[in-house]
Amino acid sequence: MADTLRLVTRSGSALEVNPPVVLAPMAGITNAAYRQLCREQGAGLYVCEMITSRGVVERNPKTFAMLRFDPGETVRSVQLYGVDPAVMARASGILCAEFGVSHIDLNFGCPVPKVTRRGGGGVLPWKRDRLRDILRATVAAAEPYGVPVTIKTRLGIDADHLTYRDAGRIAQDAGCAGVALHARTVQQAYSGQANWEAIATLVDDLEIPVLGNGDIWEASDALAMVARTGCAGVVIGRGCLGRPWLFRDLADAFAGRTTRSLPTLGEVAAMVRRHAELLAALYGERHGLTDLRKHMAWYFKGFPVGGDLRRGLAMVSSLAELDGLLAQLDPDAAFPVGELGSPRGRQGTPRDKVVVPYGWLDSTDLGSVDLSAAESDVSGG
Repeated sequence: MADTLRLVTRSGSALEVNPPVVLAPMAGITNAAYRQLCREQGAGLYVCEMITSRGVVERNPKTFAMLRFDPGETVRSVQLYGVDPAVMARASGILCAEFGVSHIDLNFGCPVPKVTRRGGGGVLPWKRDRLRDILRATVAAAEPYGVPVTIKTRLGIDADHLTYRDAGRIAQDAGCAGVALHARTVQQAYSGQANWEAIATLVDDLEIPVLGNGDIWEASDALAMVARTGCAGVVIGRGCLGRPWLFRDLADAFAGRTTRSLPTLGEVAAMVRRHAELLAALYGERHGLTDLRKHMAWYFKGFPVGGDLRRGLAMVSSLAELDGLLAQLDPDAAFPVGELGSPRGRQGTPRDKVVVPYGWLDSTDLGSVDLSAAESDVSGG
């Protein structure tokens, strides 16, 4: 089992990721504060929240505000979304030249209906010609800076319209340095079970590294995925919500070290306090503590925390208030082992049908159709 992931450009420049673990970009979650918190637990690659290529090119203040990196973030990784090859190329050049980005990941996996109905996100790979044009343009723009480009995609639109094998080959031919596969379809969204066998199939198809994503809740799951599929690394999304120490466990697992014991409630409280400090430094105390609220249910899931205290934590607005609430917790309470291996974050149910543009499935070629509306519909920059 390799303990280092190498993302190599066509010119031979390489980004080494050790251990081969990537924090998935999650909207509203993987800001600079959360990336630092996870990075403090163990090495790896930590991807910024997804931004739109048009937002970068138009120098949208909201987009640029999301491109914030802490001083210790020497490897700057960004996930870029877009549907226009020329705009994607221009945005990539700006990211490399002006923001010192070391890695660009391209999003072709978003399952949100407001995006798919316009032909973007996880349904775009159905149009092989547009996917090929975007990848070639982006790789060419990043190449002079020695910046590797990867893609993240899904199995396909649904079980009858799979795209991942073609997308992988197109990415490899375009010069991408790797492919991350979320082993679910767009129709599944975040429901059901990830198909790890598909990851193994893509590994056999390609010469560039394949990273696996889906149903990794514990470090043991990551090792099992690598053993079963032969993937070169793993991408961690919902599994780390409220559990940034998962990256410590993953670093230990890939190094063959014995994982340290599960944190007590007091140790989790200390992690929450650290998270609050980082958010306050990033956004200011009031905004930062407001942002922290959504994490509280994840951090304390399964712990013996009373209803009134949970409500107080979910409405916290200052560091002093947070300190008072955390002081009421039983620091010796053991980690709820019943929560191990269980899904975290959004799950939902499969969609009856994926909404795509009229006639989208009639052909795998798009031609010169304008998809710019699909980008303007994406929130978060």
